[in-house]
Amino acid sequence: MTESDSKSATVKARVPRGLADRGPVEIAATNRVMVAIRETYELYGFEAVETPFIEYTEALGKFLPDLDRPNEGVFSFQDDDDQWLSLRYDLTAPLARYVAEHFDQLPKPYRSYRAGFVFRNEKPGPGRFRQFMQFDADTVGSASVTADAEICMMAADTLEKLGIRRGDYVIKVNNRKVLDGVLEAAGLEGEGRGAQKLIVLRAIDKLDRLGPNGVRLLLGAGRKDESGDFTKGADLASSAIDRILDFTAARIATNAGTLAKLRKTVGESARGLEGVAELEAMAELFEAAGYGDRIVIDPAVVRGLEYYTGPVYEAELTFEVKDEHGRPVRFGSVGGGGRYDGLVARFRGEPVPATGFSIGVSRLLAALAAIKSPIVTSEATRGPVVVLVLDKDQAARYQGFVTKLRAAGIRSELYLGSSGMNAQLKYADRRRSICAVIQGSNEREKGEVTIRDLVLGAELAASTKDRADYLELRQKAQFAVVEDRLVEAVQEVLARHG
Repeated sequence: MTESDSKSATVKARVPRGLADRGPVEIAATNRVMVAIRETYELYGFEAVETPFIEYTEALGKFLPDLDRPNEGVFSFQDDDDQWLSLRYDLTAPLARYVAEHFDQLPKPYRSYRAGFVFRNEKPGPGRFRQFMQFDADTVGSASVTADAEICMMAADTLEKLGIRRGDYVIKVNNRKVLDGVLEAAGLEGEGRGAQKLIVLRAIDKLDRLGPNGVRLLLGAGRKDESGDFTKGADLASSAIDRILDFTAARIATNAGTLAKLRKTVGESARGLEGVAELEAMAELFEAAGYGDRIVIDPAVVRGLEYYTGPVYEAELTFEVKDEHGRPVRFGSVGGGGRYDGLVARFRGEPVPATGFSIGVSRLLAALAAIKSPIVTSEATRGPVVVLVLDKDQAARYQGFVTKLRAAGIRSELYLGSSGMNAQLKYADRRRSICAVIQGSNEREKGEVTIRDLVLGAELAASTKDRADYLELRQKAQFAVVEDRLVEAVQEVLARHG
């Protein structure tokens, strides 16, 4: 085979569009965020459950419109028995299946949380991925809006647990029943209007991103985006569009004022008035629990999924940061959810009330990185202590040092390459190690090891301090101890850097 043949046979290393690899820093940051979320969920009495990545397509609510494949939005394939299977689209539909399957064994209400990747077979774009992580919490079996209010309060506590300050976020709450009342007044209720209603819901859900003018286009004939792609609209009359946009702008300074305005907006609609009454009950709970300043009634929140039946809510970040070009960036929604009383009923044929909240972990991580939260910064992710190998015939001795460190619970590794001392220290730097252990022949004859503090070493290299400070820093950055004090000395250096 010629060299050109070999090159042509080489597979191009690339990741599919809409997917991304994750390195150790991001994985470690994700794990810390997940721990903080889990601790808050468990504080509220939720317990863990795990469902598989793959479900029967019909269990996800993605029905077969034709004989060829499920409707778009899901990654699907046929099993060897011709059953359609799909990668889960979210974590809510699998929970509904799980609850229905184990209904008689589960305590009711059933409070659970789940975390994991979900998959969307959609066009990828900025901030839109085909695989991303969610962390959900749901209460199944309670029809009380107290369950909805509690999840909203838990969402607020979760964001603060992650280091997002009060005032830098808001939990927005609405009710689908109120929107149903408005749509009824706009003439969108009744047989054959389901698809049109869904377009309306998804259009309103884009209000933060597109603004009122963009949503007006989607409620009308349609909208062409920056790439030239055209999205068909709901084809509503101008009067209906005006009524819906007036509804989304009904929020005023106080929850009480917004609720009074909504009560007038829904008029005589029984369903709309029922929704307003539920929001009033939730607002009373928020005030009583001290959350009235962080949880607001906002009619612009609708959530794009059609299975919501009552209260809906979103966690929105309100702070603004600058990107690398100095342009302002707002992250907006990092989570949301609502009441879905019909999902479990699909399996059981009887109403089963349920409500839940989902955090978009990937988007939340990006926001936490933007504000340099310690929970996600690379400085918070340190590599292992590296034991250098200066004399190949002493490998067993060096391995003994590593074993002692590991026995003391200290992450450590033996250098396994073939480079010299300087290259090994550079390797330790690239591993984000705090310190390295060095023993050459001189140290070995004295029964000592040298500990190099790599963090202080980096500071020393960039130091412009006076001579006294320089000497003190150099003494701390590298020092020798007897072998018996190896573990103690390393622990001191690690403690020095938190």
